Amino acid sequence: MERTTFVVPFDGSELAEAALVRAVEYGAALDEEIAAVVVVPERKQYAREKGWIDENEPYDVDAVITGLREQVQILAPSAAFEFERIREFPPEGKLADHIERLIRNHDPSVVFLGSDNVGRIVTPLTSVGVHVAAEESYDVFIVRHPAPPKLDALEPHSEFYLETDSTQ
Repeated sequence: MERTTFVVPFDGSELAEAALVRAVEYGAALDEEIAAVVVVPERKQYAREKGWIDENEPYDVDAVITGLREQVQILAPSAAFEFERIREFPPEGKLADHIERLIRNHDPSVVFLGSDNVGRIVTPLTSVGVHVAAEESYDVFIVRHPAPPKLDALEPHSEFYLETDSTQ
């Protein structure tokens, strides 16, 4: 597979969206390719936890994958999209193994990871991001806030950010 420098594990969450937008911003500045990777367990419990379906909604895995692909397409039209369906609902460490394998397929130099709990001194053991960030074959850019970075060299994609009060 061709090298994609920036890879984003994507689950459709607000921070995953922010990580993808950040990767696009840096990719545009550095003329680098972007890929979004998705692992979709075929279990309702995970889909509910991720907000992909409501409590009583039936789980259509193909519809979730299509929805995630469309989300990526809107935020990063030129990004590659790779997904894997898995039957089990594995523990976070095993789920991270699937994500890491997809990431490594692209031989990235940087993984943009949307997570509000990776890198803290006390890290929850249930964070997939902790496992992905532990990989040493690539750098990890952790996106903890949906707001744009404060870097003049990057032109933020303001249409993807909520207006924030800069006086806070």
